[in-house]
Amino acid sequence: MELGRALDVAASLAALLSDQHDAGYAFFVYPSALMEDPQGTYYAGQLSAQPPTHPADAACIAPESGGRAPGGHRESVYATAAILYELITLRSVGPGMLPPSQLVPGAPPALDSVLSMALIADPAQRPADLKALAQALRDVKGAIGAAPVPSLLPDDGINIDVSLSLMPPTAQGQAPGHQVPSNWETPIAAAPRGPRNEVENLTALKARLEADPRPRYVVIKDGMDHGPFNAVELLQQIASHTFVGEDLVRDSVAGTEGSIADSEEFAPFAHHAHLHREQKAEKAAIERVVAQESRSTRGKAIIGIAIVGVLLAAGGTWFLTQRGARNDEIVVHEDTAANVEADAGLNVPTKKGGGGKRVVGKSGNYPLLGGGMSCEAAQNAYVEEMKMGARGQADLTAGQFQSVLGRGTYFSQCGVPSSMAINICAAVQNGRAVGVTVRTTPPSPKHQSCIAAGVRRLSFPSHPKLDVTRTSFAAQ
Repeated sequence: MELGRALDVAASLAALLSDQHDAGYAFFVYPSALMEDPQGTYYAGQLSAQPPTHPADAACIAPESGGRAPGGHRESVYATAAILYELITLRSVGPGMLPPSQLVPGAPPALDSVLSMALIADPAQRPADLKALAQALRDVKGAIGAAPVPSLLPDDGINIDVSLSLMPPTAQGQAPGHQVPSNWETPIAAAPRGPRNEVENLTALKARLEADPRPRYVVIKDGMDHGPFNAVELLQQIASHTFVGEDLVRDSVAGTEGSIADSEEFAPFAHHAHLHREQKAEKAAIERVVAQESRSTRGKAIIGIAIVGVLLAAGGTWFLTQRGARNDEIVVHEDTAANVEADAGLNVPTKKGGGGKRVVGKSGNYPLLGGGMSCEAAQNAYVEEMKMGARGQADLTAGQFQSVLGRGTYFSQCGVPSSMAINICAAVQNGRAVGVTVRTTPPSPKHQSCIAAGVRRLSFPSHPKLDVTRTSFAAQ
């Protein structure tokens, strides 16, 4: 389109878009979605509700939108400038773009300045006043080559850094203190150095690369071609360390080939990816050293705890053994006294709750209990009979039972949470649990039943007398 006509179209479009946004509408602005009225004025039509599908349309969408969400004033400033650039140059906005003054006869540097501000990739730096853009474009048309550079935001005091523009800034539109590069193709390389500028330059370069959706890059790695990729896909491969600086990249559009490390577009990203790999490797090495030292310290502590545990276990076993022997003597003494009265012909009533159908027989002087009852019911059903003068065989110690119950492997399949406390009472006779009671905190009938079934399947040291053992597992 002829320059003057294009400036009129873009200025009118910016003004109408501003009115539409002020009315509360958000939309995608790209060439295929524009409608023309009888007066030759363009505006956002119904297609603007949908994201673009054609690459040339997608190049007009602001980078922060990414074609995912409709935009407002700020996004439309970018889109209007991108459409104007295409109208007068027949080129899409993207990496390697040249200012209109170098492509279009009669295009003034003032237009370069306006577009460089409108095409800033960073939305925080880009102006959002569409009507100011419309006025600026009218000023360019009204005084081509003679008017001073118009400002998009003359009164808001915002310092616009045009070094972040996708289009190289002009001498008139440069940010304060910015040196305009002599080579329009590589403006970023001439920007002032420093941490902040390097980040800004990298951001601007990334935005310029992302604006070109063409699959133009082929990477040669290990003698094989990979691709073609567009710029975004290649950046992702570099960031994920699939491709490194030593790999070759071929640009099918520019007809160039060289290593990624020597590429002006991708070398900075390959360098940052390399630094990230080194930092990650260094962090992993530090973590390995810390882990080894931790294991060494923990091993020494475990050995010390094990020694103390062995001593405590030995003392505890002796104590329980002595306590078991004393308890057995008391029980035998009581049974013997009860049996003396029975042998003398005295009528001694049977203890309530003892015997009954839960007693299935005898083994010598000891009643044999059936299984499937609770721990308390087994104790109540058991009545030990001893002949006059007989001395009962010593009970099994608590340590012998704890070696079976204390491991806890028999309820590993029950899905017991670590926050649950467990109390187990087992009445054991002849190597099996004839009575089991399980209580959990918090209460859970499902877990209690599963744990009890596991206890009943265990094998204990065999003895004809009934022994009761209790085990507790604390919540973690």
